[in-house]
Amino acid sequence: MSNRELRTLSVPEGVAGERIDSALTRVLGLSRTAVVKLLEDGDITTGGKAMPKSDRVTAGQVIDVLMPAPVNTDPIPLTPLEGLTIVYDDQDIVVIDKPIGCAAHPSPGWTGPTVVGALMAAGYSVSTSGPAERQGIVHRLDVGTSGLMIVAKSDTAFHVLKDAFRNRTVEKIYHAMVQGHLDPTTGTIDAPIDRHPKEDHRFAVVATGKESITHYEVIEFYRGVSMVKVELETGRTHQIRVHFSALHHPLVGDTTYGADPVLAKSLQMSRPWLHAAQLRFAHPVTGQALQFHAPYPADLTGSLALLSDAVLP
Repeated sequence: MSNRELRTLSVPEGVAGERIDSALTRVLGLSRTAVVKLLEDGDITTGGKAMPKSDRVTAGQVIDVLMPAPVNTDPIPLTPLEGLTIVYDDQDIVVIDKPIGCAAHPSPGWTGPTVVGALMAAGYSVSTSGPAERQGIVHRLDVGTSGLMIVAKSDTAFHVLKDAFRNRTVEKIYHAMVQGHLDPTTGTIDAPIDRHPKEDHRFAVVATGKESITHYEVIEFYRGVSMVKVELETGRTHQIRVHFSALHHPLVGDTTYGADPVLAKSLQMSRPWLHAAQLRFAHPVTGQALQFHAPYPADLTGSLALLSDAVLP
């Protein structure tokens, strides 16, 4: 006999208009991969009919979900990680400088190291709030993005920081190298983002997507590329990569979003030139104003050295 629970829910206004996979990820607390599998298996229905994952939900819509069978939750793999730098640590939070090649947390199909697993392997405790595989995670960096990331150690810090990111009170500054010369040299990109309509592993500017706002300022022009300081007002997946690609100035090395592979090779870049360089936020428990900076890792400084003799006057 199946021990799967049939759950009936009414779509809240807060997710109205979103794709069903995105909406249920938020409402049910499941991973998006789990929700997509339920959709593909016909386990999510409305009015007795299976819903395709491209459907968008409406407020008050009644949806039946045959929840996944409970599984024995394996402990997070404890994987020591060379290159993980602890920038700040107290009883409530730990701020790290994340190397590339490391995911924020475990996910289906990912067998490499994770921030959570590396911290736990090093003896750090993290908050148990949130889904089991995302303990302590209040925001994320892509596997191929280096730089600053906060992890909550106490449950209070977890909830306060989640609210801070949601309310946009955390200042996140990135440095990025983009192809071409940006004109104007300062600006704001305000373009909604959602999953790419045809390629599920990518995101795109989509009229019906979530509000996404990126501010930028050129730091330096080099031959054929621009170094930019980027401040995120929102924190959508791949936001910086998608927004600059939409401007036809993709990040150097970001071949997923249209970067020139020849240029990437000439600058010895095998990942998007993107670094989370600065964080400013109020400590979630004490309220103290905190500010952190992270230097560029070796691959980014190496690419800059290759450009150093090509600075424009």
